[in-house]
Amino acid sequence: MKNGFTLVELMITVAVVAILAMIAVPSYTQYIRRGNRTDATKTLTLDAQALERCYSQSFSYANCAGAAVGTAPSVEGKYSVTIAVPDTSPTAPAAPAPSYLISAVPVGSQVGDTDCALFTLNTTNTQAAQNSAGAANTQICWGST
Repeated sequence: MKNGFTLVELMITVAVVAILAMIAVPSYTQYIRRGNRTDATKTLTLDAQALERCYSQSFSYANCAGAAVGTAPSVEGKYSVTIAVPDTSPTAPAAPAPSYLISAVPVGSQVGDTDCALFTLNTTNTQAAQNSAGAANTQICWGST
C-alpha cells in the first residue's frame, strides 16, 4: 500500500476550497463594509459637535475651525464628508435660520456598500441615510437595527 494522495483526491480538495472561498470572500467583504459605516456616523457626529461648540461661542455655524465648511475626508478616509451652511448674514436675501447639513458619501473600497450610499445629519440632529437607489435606509445605516 502506497501513502499519498491521488490526483482525483487533490482536485476534489481544491474544488471544495474554491467553493468555500467563493462563499466566504463576498461575505467577509460585506462584513468589513458594514463595519466601516461607523467611520461615517462617527465623523458626522464629531463635526456636528464641533459646529455646535462654535455656534455656542459665535452664534454662527460659518467659519468654524473645528468643522470647516466644505468637503473633507472622514476620520478613517472611507467617506467624503461635506458640511453645508447656508448664508445667514443680514444682507442675504430671505436669510434662513442658522443651520447646517453634514453629508457623507463612500469613497474607495467603501463605494461597494450600496445599502448605505449617503449619510446625512442636520442641525436638529436628524439622522438619515439612503441606499444607492435613493430609498431611505436610516435604521440599517445608522446602526439602529
